Amino acid sequence: MMLRKVVLAFSVIGLSLTLHAQTIRATVYNSHFSEAAKGGEAWNGVSVADDGTVYYVLSSPVYNVPAHMYSLDPKTKEIKDISSLNDAVGQTGKFVVQGKSHVSFVQDGDKLYFSTHLGYYNHVEGVEVNAPAPEGYAKYPGGHFVSYDIKTGKFEDLGIAPGGDGIIAFAMDTQRKRMYGITWPRGEFLRYDLKTKKLKDLGTEFHGGEEGKLGDTYRSICRRIVIDPRDGSAYFTTGEGNIYRYDYAEDSISQVEGVSLKKDYFGQQDPTQHGMAYNWRAAVWDSQRNVIYGVNGRTGYLFRFDPQAKTVEVLDRLTSLPSRKSGMYDKFNYGYLGLVLGADGRTLYYLTGSPLPAGMKTKNSAKASTSNGAEGCHLITYDVTTGRYTDHGLIVLEDGSPATAAQSLAVAPDGTVYTMVYVPRNGRRIIELISFKP
Repeated sequence: MMLRKVVLAFSVIGLSLTLHAQTIRATVYNSHFSEAAKGGEAWNGVSVADDGTVYYVLSSPVYNVPAHMYSLDPKTKEIKDISSLNDAVGQTGKFVVQGKSHVSFVQDGDKLYFSTHLGYYNHVEGVEVNAPAPEGYAKYPGGHFVSYDIKTGKFEDLGIAPGGDGIIAFAMDTQRKRMYGITWPRGEFLRYDLKTKKLKDLGTEFHGGEEGKLGDTYRSICRRIVIDPRDGSAYFTTGEGNIYRYDYAEDSISQVEGVSLKKDYFGQQDPTQHGMAYNWRAAVWDSQRNVIYGVNGRTGYLFRFDPQAKTVEVLDRLTSLPSRKSGMYDKFNYGYLGLVLGADGRTLYYLTGSPLPAGMKTKNSAKASTSNGAEGCHLITYDVTTGRYTDHGLIVLEDGSPATAAQSLAVAPDGTVYTMVYVPRNGRRIIELISFKP
């Protein structure tokens, strides 16, 4: 539902730009996640299955409360609590729990594939670090590759990350039946072959990863792996702006030579400091044009990477109109993960932060994305064929307060958008699923 709308359209160097000043009212769902989880987080763990069912994971930062996987039937609005992630992977005993899924689900036939991650951290110098296990508990045992059978409701544990790392990035080549992951905090690149049921650790390209020393060996880990279905290549990036390719035929990783994401347009970024630096924050494959669209997290610039031509073309800045007007960076220096290519094959959907309108207050600002103050969330669309940018406006909840901390994103074929944000409920601030239509 649109509350206010002002539209101005004009052409710039042959590209069309549409400016919308409006708000979009969202529907808020109630998953009845345990209050013991203390609000939790949600980073990218939502997808729409072929039958329209929405699957999502609500995370927990508490060492003894695992994350839970849910489903929403968009027709009946029925929410089903499918399982805790501990139960999904068969984890028992007093270990730090499976507290999060940081990835989108990938559907292959009747099964959904994904990975699990830890949610129990400490913060040191503003950086998340693996927290020691509380007394009486063993440390986190590691993230898992997992499948969920939609028809039978059964999970299968497919493999566990080495060294007690979580799996923070995930992708699957459904043609060749291989899954890929990058671990946290060390940044090990993993591949799991469904046919041979073998897991292989190909090492790290991230120096000391996110457990490294700031200003020295620290490197932020890429959050998105992108599959080129033509040859089974898997691409990811590093904070220095390097692009790496996993070669399916050789079962090895090498740097893509002659191309870099270190661009003046992306500002002066230091990969040894907290933040994504020159990594792509979010990235998606375009099967019609055989390219990758990615976003630089700190600046919000959209770019196109052509793996065959080995070129990077900077396209447009996908920050919100209020951010463009202010001329300032958005609050969260990591950037935003919510980027998907729509069913039409030409429309990119992107959720991004924005300064709040003057006088608007929020009770649900997320500390993870508001180190410099509260911010709202705008939906941006970008047509890759025409270059048309549209800011659809500020997303507000049913009580009129702004949605905050949107990092996940799924778009149904009918254009309904799903994400998870902080919402106020019973005097508390919790993460919950919302939906809206631009």
